[in-house]
Amino acid sequence: MKSRANGYVFALVAIVIFAIQDGISKHLGALYPPVFVSMIRYWAFAAFAVVLAARGPGGLKVTIVTKKPALQVLRGVLLPTQIVVVITAFTIVGLAHSQAILAATPLFVALLSMPLLGERVGWRRWLAISAGLVGVLLILKPQQGTFDMSFLLPLSAALMFSIYIIATRLVSRGGDSAMTSFFYTGIVGAVAISLVGPFFWTALAPTDWVWMLLLCITGTSSHYFLIRAYEMLDAVAVQPLSYLQLVFASIMGVTIFGETLTANMILGSILVVAAGIFTVWREHVVARRKAGLPPR
Repeated sequence: MKSRANGYVFALVAIVIFAIQDGISKHLGALYPPVFVSMIRYWAFAAFAVVLAARGPGGLKVTIVTKKPALQVLRGVLLPTQIVVVITAFTIVGLAHSQAILAATPLFVALLSMPLLGERVGWRRWLAISAGLVGVLLILKPQQGTFDMSFLLPLSAALMFSIYIIATRLVSRGGDSAMTSFFYTGIVGAVAISLVGPFFWTALAPTDWVWMLLLCITGTSSHYFLIRAYEMLDAVAVQPLSYLQLVFASIMGVTIFGETLTANMILGSILVVAAGIFTVWREHVVARRKAGLPPR
């Protein structure tokens, strides 16, 4: 019980830090090229991944061995690309609105799991996915009668992260450990974004170096606490808590950045979150049933 309680604490701390990280990303993304901001952040993340892998069982010698190198490279390139798109979305679309759309990621994962993973989705999950997609449409509903093309940014980010999750599941099925995947996410991602980022290099104001340092610290510490949470809790327990990030993002968006929450966005977000939680729970139930374990 103490272990599970600690897991919930780690998960909540991670989510709070992720929300702070998003706010800092929006601030810096409005002042500097998102590719440049992401590159600096990713350098810190890669260093953290190396340190963590070196301290793991077997050290780097064991961690770097992968049975799915192509998929690991795909994952490594996808995530920094997605981060750049997310920071751009925070700046153009807004923090709260972007997070509301990104909350639909579990629904996209469920949809993609059928053609890419060969998984079967039952009527209950289909119903939840349908309800969630209605929520997404409500969030995207034009306020002035025309669709805002900038909404394609968070939508694209959600789809990219969904593909990243699917690729992660595939490498896991192939035998790669979570630490191996984490290592390649950091190293390949850092190399990939470093091929592009220097072309966007911009001199930072002295005060913004403080914000950049805070972004690097939050970027590494949030992942550390999330890893600790997953050591003690199942994904089905962590996922519902992760939707608190939408709540925190909305609070920051309104109070700090002067964003406005519409009725459509609030109602749509409720539908998306409820559908996402149910979808993750059903995946958990089905997985335990296939493993011959009692549902819980």
